[in-house]
Amino acid sequence: MTNERDTLGSALDRLAATIEARRGADPETSYTASLLAGGAERCAKKFGEEATETVIAAVSGDADALAGEAADALYHLLALLAAAGVPPEAVAAALARREGVSGHAEKAARKSD
Repeated sequence: MTNERDTLGSALDRLAATIEARRGADPETSYTASLLAGGAERCAKKFGEEATETVIAAVSGDADALAGEAADALYHLLALLAAAGVPPEAVAAALARREGVSGHAEKAARKSD
């Protein structure tokens, strides 16, 4: 159920729930189920393909194409997380830890670990 005033967060929450609900579905009738059945490796490969298509759309300057490809990339990222057993809340927690921290400082801290 979409609404033009949806936030990205609420849309991603619904999408993650849909992906999880389709985990046990028939791979013959559900693309999500077939993707998850291929495991994290297959999901990672598809995410990489979609990320590349997103980059191509970005450099083309076509905002509508970029929005569509970004949606595909986000879907495949969430499927990858599900296949790898990483809940979206873990990603949210990682983002929260970085909030308010300079990107340069955050990257330097990761290098020193």
